[in-house]
Amino acid sequence: MKKLVGYITCAYPDSAFTIDLILAMRERGLDSVELGIPFSDPVADGPVIEEANMRSLQNGFTFEDLFYISGAITPYIDTLWMGYFNPFYHRGMQKSIQEAKKLEVSGFIIPDLPYEEALSYRALFDEARIALIDFVAPTDPKERIAKIVKDARKFVYLVAYAGITGSHKSEDLSFVIEQIREHTNTPVYIGFGVNERTARQKAKEVDGVIVGSAFIKILLDDGLTNSQKIAKIAELSGKIKDLINS
Repeated sequence: MKKLVGYITCAYPDSAFTIDLILAMRERGLDSVELGIPFSDPVADGPVIEEANMRSLQNGFTFEDLFYISGAITPYIDTLWMGYFNPFYHRGMQKSIQEAKKLEVSGFIIPDLPYEEALSYRALFDEARIALIDFVAPTDPKERIAKIVKDARKFVYLVAYAGITGSHKSEDLSFVIEQIREHTNTPVYIGFGVNERTARQKAKEVDGVIVGSAFIKILLDDGLTNSQKIAKIAELSGKIKDLINS
């Protein structure tokens, strides 16, 4: 069965809401959650996720919110931390990894940490048995793909197009997927631009999808109550899970 990974911005509108939302999504088929750590300059994200980041920061987000949410959900769902390098660097990468280990977080997704720079932290992640997720883009040449994926952990994050999250673009990724498969048996998950309209098509040649902006659009809808947001996002989770496995 193909996997569904959902990105949710941490602690917006508050930590209790985030916990309730993720557990409701789990009930509707969510396999893993990316807990998005709010950052003021999320360079890989589009305006939807950027807005959610800013709202969470304006509400006073701290790493304590991340720890509280993680501790509440990791017994029930596979949890990854998705954040930009700057907050981890200033906190200390070794410290961050150890904090994640204590909370039983399974992986880190750091979109602005290039593969070559990530190598210097690989041993810390391996020692803690936490995956540092590798990215492959459609612009990567064959030689680079082979290098990136040869030691990939947990899953390979295939970026669906060159750009930011939430864009409605389409590229033929068959050749890229073929190159990845040639060098690793690690599952391949596709992200960027995955929603209820595109999920079935994008999932055809891969092992899972990563959905962010489609969920966050509902999260930002000020015309909905918190309970309505949870119900709608959970329903969408179930719909996308069904679509990618149909």
